[in-house]
Amino acid sequence: MQAKGFIKVCAITPELLVGNPNYNVSIMLELLKNNKASYAVFPEMSVTGYTCADLFYSNLLLNDVNKEIARFLKENCYKGIVLIGAPLEIDGSLYNCAFVIKEHQILGIVPKRSLPNSKEFYEKRWFKSALYNHMDSVYFNGEMVPFGNLIFDDFENNIHFGVEICEDMWAPIAPSNMLSYHGANLIFNLSGSNETLGKSQIRRTTVLENSRRNCGAYVYASAGVNESTSETVYSGHNIIASCGTLIKETENFSEKSEIIYADIDMNSINFKRRLNTNFHDLIEFNINYKHVSFHLLNDDEYEFENKIDETPFIPKGTNEEILDAFYKVASVQEYALLKRMKHTNAKKIVIGISGGLDSTLALLIAVEALRHMNRPLTDIVAVTMPGFATTSRTKDNATKMMEALGVTMLEKPIALECQIHFKTIEQDPLNHDITYENTQARIRTLILMNLANKLNGIVLGTGDLSELALGWCTYNGDQMSMYGINAGVPKTLVRFMIKYYALTKHNQIKDILFDIIDTPISPELSDKNQKTEDFIGKYEVNDYILYRFLACGDDENRISYLVSKAFNYSLEEANTATNNFFKRFYTAQFKRQALPDGPKVLDISLSPRSDWRMPSDVKR
Repeated sequence: MQAKGFIKVCAITPELLVGNPNYNVSIMLELLKNNKASYAVFPEMSVTGYTCADLFYSNLLLNDVNKEIARFLKENCYKGIVLIGAPLEIDGSLYNCAFVIKEHQILGIVPKRSLPNSKEFYEKRWFKSALYNHMDSVYFNGEMVPFGNLIFDDFENNIHFGVEICEDMWAPIAPSNMLSYHGANLIFNLSGSNETLGKSQIRRTTVLENSRRNCGAYVYASAGVNESTSETVYSGHNIIASCGTLIKETENFSEKSEIIYADIDMNSINFKRRLNTNFHDLIEFNINYKHVSFHLLNDDEYEFENKIDETPFIPKGTNEEILDAFYKVASVQEYALLKRMKHTNAKKIVIGISGGLDSTLALLIAVEALRHMNRPLTDIVAVTMPGFATTSRTKDNATKMMEALGVTMLEKPIALECQIHFKTIEQDPLNHDITYENTQARIRTLILMNLANKLNGIVLGTGDLSELALGWCTYNGDQMSMYGINAGVPKTLVRFMIKYYALTKHNQIKDILFDIIDTPISPELSDKNQKTEDFIGKYEVNDYILYRFLACGDDENRISYLVSKAFNYSLEEANTATNNFFKRFYTAQFKRQALPDGPKVLDISLSPRSDWRMPSDVKR
């Protein structure tokens, strides 16, 4: 199954009998019936069993292998690509091989390069390394078949995969490294890795690191407990990873056949490849890869293995892992502000406090930064600037929070100054248009900037990454500051960061912070019932679109498709949300071009000086 740049892969550990190709092939054929993946990989020597030892010399076994592979080709009803492992005799030498099969045809045969020959492994007793192979094709089952250094290409779907076998992955220079440099974005590994104490963790780490370093997907299928236990035990540890992220793995030790499925986002991999300059300059390994073309049809409808993560910016994992992630986000922001304070020799931090999410997070960061510096919290000058539509809920929360934290509090109402400015520019104060709203935002920025000058301080900006993406800020108003502490944090993460501070560092104001989290997001500029999400859509949806665009390189059609799946939207609703996002995103670039400095927190940012360089006058 594959569609919209996603492919479904599976790693299979079959219930086999050592030395019985007939039984093993029958099991593999049965496991492929009704298989929903486009790519399936079995373990090393899955036709015979990995632990046949000197049986590999036997004509009886080798003849059975050839006969049963021929039967596999004849009876195979699987429409995708399947990889099986078997020995192959060529000119009196045995090779440990992966057979790459599409329906009734062998697309190619890849021999193992790195043969382990120490401790419990002695593969050089039986097999010849692919290092010594000089053939590019072999005669098998009545036809010439590509053999050796192969890359398999589905050009239409931009999928290019390579194969390595067990020890190859562990070698100082793995074949997958070279395959990836030559275009492979998907690696399959047929493995016979045995189980010892601690090895599963090393195996997992190695797979993850391989997929990260090679900026691709890695599908690893390992031999199971039905192998011989004369000297070694096998656990069937199957692993699927993409770009350093673990997608799926099996629990070890199952007597029955076991299959794991996973969705691989090939579009995202190819996007990351384009960003990764290591792939721009090809290192020449003096290996001539033969390319084998194939094509798999796309499905009209794709069924995902797991629910799509609708909050990709929020850390996932165990409680310990999540807390550690929040701690690191907080540390990046806190120490970034600490450095800026030291560099500017600022005496004060001036922050406009609205009682909303962003200004609350900025204040909490400022508190912790000054604690790191052993400076009094009174050096934080927190300013409330109530306007025409300020609500009692936000104002009260702001006041209570500042009092409890012990910062310097100032209240500077802006209504009178706004009225004077309306008169100056001949604006009807009853006309609650964009001028009415932006006047308030700019008056507030004017007050903060001049206060900072007066107090020898810096104005700490509060706007977040989501607002920058959507242009939901007033140019030369809240768009401007002396340091934008939240510029790298999306709105969905802001909520969780405040909750983190509430539960770990500021329990005394926990109730206040939780009420701020629960308060509807509003600029409070035109009326007291003004809600931001009524204008720009749900932040969860916008942040998801932002992630897919910046982190995965998706186009609008693909994003709409994923939005419909993630949020249970109709395709029409998803298209509307996506189109509105991109309309705002492109028209708001001029605001981002003039952004103040701010720390990068995630893998993505919209800084015009680093991550995102785009002309202001791009039209869509």
